[in-house]
Amino acid sequence: MPRVVKWLAITVGAYVVIVVAFESLVVFMGHRQAEHGVAPGEHWLVITTRDANGSRDTVVGGVEVDGRLYVAANHWPRGWFERALANPDVDVARNGIRARYRAEPVSGAERERIEAHYAIPLAIRVLTGFPPRSFLRLEPVGA
Repeated sequence: MPRVVKWLAITVGAYVVIVVAFESLVVFMGHRQAEHGVAPGEHWLVITTRDANGSRDTVVGGVEVDGRLYVAANHWPRGWFERALANPDVDVARNGIRARYRAEPVSGAERERIEAHYAIPLAIRVLTGFPPRSFLRLEPVGA
């Protein structure tokens, strides 16, 4: 029995190391891309969030459903998401256009509908350690 426990502990430990390494790489790439104004692909955007320490740019994935723009916190590191909840006035650069938005939390039936459009492959969910998903609807300011 102790041998089984030992191998289980090693397996779980290795999995945790893989998740931490993958999430660290994702955070590094997101901030690095934002620093250089790079948002590869049509589903990526740069969101600027603010707090008492100033503003911060992060590359995140976005999805448009029924003419509305949504973003999701799909990883354990979610500082940008927490800043957007605390101060929902954000800037978004998308397809070369920068605009002001108000970030609104999504819940209920709207959340279920968006989650269906914003599917994450199982392999990515495994690599990220199955973090809880949270969504924001980005409402244009002044539109």
